[in-house]
Amino acid sequence: MKIEKITNEGELELKLEGRLDTTTAPLLEAELKKSIDGVAVLIFDFSELAYLSSAGLRVLLTAQKVMNKQGSMCIKHVNDTIMEIFEVTGFADILTIE
Repeated sequence: MKIEKITNEGELELKLEGRLDTTTAPLLEAELKKSIDGVAVLIFDFSELAYLSSAGLRVLLTAQKVMNKQGSMCIKHVNDTIMEIFEVTGFADILTIE
């Protein structure tokens, strides 16, 4: 998985490319831990994300809990396959998806 990080005055956008699974979820988790302090708006761009596993969902849920305390989080450009995963797991009701 490739992570592209864009920061802009309290806003952090992470563009993910590839697969967010058991192997790559720790990479995203580490990136979030070092980058999320002081962030008011967290944006995930999933336009190039091909696959999402339960390990990836766990990282997103953890990020959402942090952002509930310090700002907002949204996920953009979700394809039909990943949207179906969000709907089946109930994450569509928890996350802000644009």
